[in-house]
Amino acid sequence: MAFTDGQLYFAITFFVIFVGVMIYAYRSDIKKLGPQNEGALKVLALIVFIMAVFYGTVKFLAG
Repeated sequence: MAFTDGQLYFAITFFVIFVGVMIYAYRSDIKKLGPQNEGALKVLALIVFIMAVFYGTVKFLAG
């Protein structure tokens, strides 16, 4: 099942806005979190990697 261009634009826009809001929220709470915030960047990188692999797989399978 291939995505339409509109669906891909929506997903990319949603993801960018979501990450921006999460970074803003993270930055405002960073002083309160202390050592609990270790690894947050790794989680973000993993999410971006998984989405890129998914996108590549869908594009490859769609032909």
